[in-house]
Amino acid sequence: MVNLVKVSKQEDFGKVAAYIVSSLVQTSPRAVLGLATGGTPVDLYKELINIFNQGVISFSKVKTFNLDEYVGLPADHPASYRAFMNKHLFDHIDIDMDNTHVPNGQAADAAQECSRYDAMLSESVIDLQVLGIGHNGHIGFNEPADQLMPGTHVVDLLPETREANARYFQSVDEVPAQAITMGVGTIMKSRQILLMVRGADKAEIIHRALTGPITTLCPASLLQLHPNVTVLMDGEAGRLFG
Repeated sequence: MVNLVKVSKQEDFGKVAAYIVSSLVQTSPRAVLGLATGGTPVDLYKELINIFNQGVISFSKVKTFNLDEYVGLPADHPASYRAFMNKHLFDHIDIDMDNTHVPNGQAADAAQECSRYDAMLSESVIDLQVLGIGHNGHIGFNEPADQLMPGTHVVDLLPETREANARYFQSVDEVPAQAITMGVGTIMKSRQILLMVRGADKAEIIHRALTGPITTLCPASLLQLHPNVTVLMDGEAGRLFG
C-alpha cells in the first residue's frame, strides 16, 4: 500500500522524514536502516543529527546498509557514498561505524563484493529503507531494463544517470560508468519504505511510477506492490496528484 504525504513548506520536508525515521529508532533501538545518498535525503540526515543532539534518540545499536556505491572510487574520495554518509550523518551521531555498511567500490572482484554484501543483508531484515527516485525511474542504481536483478549486482550506469550525478564531480567524464547496487528484491523485502521526492523535475516520473503500469522499465513502479510505502513529496514533485 502506498501512502502519499505532501509537504507544502520546504523547511518541513526533512523534518517529516526525520520524524518517520526517528520514531522507528526510538521504539526499536536495534533497527536496521537502509540509507540513500544524493541531494534529497540531506535534510533528513541534518534533522536526525538535530534530534540526536537533543538526546531524543541513540544510534548506538542501529545497523545501516547503503543502497549503492560507485565502482572504482576509494572510500575517502569526496564523491564516494561512504564519504557522503560520513559527512552528512555518521560522523555526527553515536553510531558504531562497524555497523554501517556501504558496498566497497574498490573491491578487486566486484562480483565477489556483491556476494559479500548480499550475505550480510541476508542476516538482517531492513526495517526502513530510504529511497529517492531517478529521472528515469531508477531506485538505488537499478536502471530501467527488460529484467531487474533481485540481489546486489554491478550495473552499467545510463548516460542520463551519469549526467544527473555530474554535479558531484568536475565533469560528467569523471562520473564512474558502473556502480554496485542493492537489488530490487532486497529493497522489496524491507518492512517499510520511505520514498523521498522533491522538485518539479521529478513530478512526471513519480506520477508515472505510482499511477502507471508496473514495469521493469520504470523500476520505481514496482513499489506499488509493496505493503508499506510512504511517499514524501514536496508541492512541486506532487503537483500532478492534485
